[in-house]
Amino acid sequence: MNILVIGSGGREHAIAKAIVRSPKVKTVYCAKGNPRMAQDGIVCVDISETDKQALVQFAKEHDISWTFIGPELPLFHGVSDAFEQEGLLVFSPSQRAAKIEYSKDFAKELMKKYNVPTAQSQTFTDFEKAKTYCLEKGVPIVIKADGLAAGKGVVVAMTEQEALDALSLMLIDGSYTNDNDVARVVIEEYLEGEEFSVFSFVKGRKAWFAGISQDHKRAYDNDKGANTGGMGAYSPVPQFDQTVIDDVMMHVVQPIIDGLVLEGASYTGVLYAGLMMTKNGIKVIEFNARFGDPETQVVLQRLESDFATIITDILEDKEPTIEWRQSGITLGVVVAANGYPSTYVKDLPLGTLTVPQHTSMELFAAGVTEKNGEYVSSGGRIFLVSATAQTVKEAQQEVYTYLSENPIPKTFYRQDIGSKALR
Repeated sequence: MNILVIGSGGREHAIAKAIVRSPKVKTVYCAKGNPRMAQDGIVCVDISETDKQALVQFAKEHDISWTFIGPELPLFHGVSDAFEQEGLLVFSPSQRAAKIEYSKDFAKELMKKYNVPTAQSQTFTDFEKAKTYCLEKGVPIVIKADGLAAGKGVVVAMTEQEALDALSLMLIDGSYTNDNDVARVVIEEYLEGEEFSVFSFVKGRKAWFAGISQDHKRAYDNDKGANTGGMGAYSPVPQFDQTVIDDVMMHVVQPIIDGLVLEGASYTGVLYAGLMMTKNGIKVIEFNARFGDPETQVVLQRLESDFATIITDILEDKEPTIEWRQSGITLGVVVAANGYPSTYVKDLPLGTLTVPQHTSMELFAAGVTEKNGEYVSSGGRIFLVSATAQTVKEAQQEVYTYLSENPIPKTFYRQDIGSKALR
C-alpha cells in the first residue's frame, strides 16, 4: 500500500512513522511534511495541506490506498470531502462532522441534545451582552472562541480584566471566526479537577479506544504562563484506570457519534475528547476532530498492533485488532523557541536532531526546516523527545538527561511533564 499523510508537524511525523513500520506499506508520503521526517523513511511532498485539487491529483497519480489528515485546517477547508467526492478513501471526518471542533457552539448544542456531560455555558455574538454575563457570573470563567483557533482559542480568565480582554480579542477584533465569518464566543463555567484526553477510532456508530494521555497546555512549569498547543504529554495516565476509560467510551463517545449520525454528519476518523475529572464525575471540555499534538507522539508508541492495518480494516468495515502495551509509560517533552506562544525566534541551528540508538527514545520534528543542508527552527514548537520506561520517573530521567546534555540556545521546555502522575 501507498499511504498519504497530510500535515507537517510532530503529530504527522508520529502518524507517518507508525504507518511506515507496517510490512504491508510500501511508501508513506507526507504533504508537506518536514525535512527531519526523511530520516524515518517518510517521503515529503511539496503540496499545501489545504490544496484540495493538488492533493487529490497526487493521490490518484501515486496509487494512494488511503489518506490520513492530521491537522484541523484541512478539515475546516473540506479536504476530506474532496477525497470522498473522487471515490478516494480518507480516514478523517467531513467538513460538517469536523464542526464538532471548529465550532464550540455546535459542540455544546450537540452535547446538550444528546446528554453528554459538560460545563454549563452560553453563547454570545454581542460584546456588551457577553461582558454583562461575565461580570454577573464572576471569575474564574472560561471564554472560548467559536472558530478555528489551532488549539489556542481558549482563555481561562482568573480576573475580570482577563475576561474582558479575551472578549474584546474574540468579539471586537474578530481574531477567530467560524465558518459563517461571525465572531462568536462560548462562555462557560470554570471546572475544577484534573484534565486528560481520550482518543477513539470512529466510523459511523462504531468506536474503538485509541489511547489515553495527559497534555500540558501552559507554557511553563506548574501550569504557569499562556496556553499553548501543548508542551508535553504522557501515556497511559495511571490515575485514570480502565473503569474511567470504559465510562468515557460509553457516556461520552458513543452518544456523541450516535448524535452526529442522527444530525446527518456521520463521523469517520480519530475523535479526541478533552476531559476533566471533577468531584461530580467526568465532564467534556472540548472535542477535536483529530489526534492531539503532542499526545499522538506518545500514544501511538503504546500501540502494539499494526496501525496501518487497523485503519485499513476500519475503512473496509472489518473488525480491527487493536492491542496496547500493558506496562510502562511513554513520556514526551516539547522543545519550543523562546517567545512561544507569542512572537518567537526562528532559524535556530538544531544540529542533527537524533537520539541515541538502541534506546526507547524517539524524536518527532514539528517547526523544522532545512537551510544549507542544516536543520533550523521554523516554528514555535520545534520538536518533541520521548522515552518509554517502566515508571514515570525513569522516563522523565531519560528525556531530561538527553535535553540537558544536548542544549539548544534560545529554546525552552517544561521541567515537570508527567509530575501529576507522581502525586
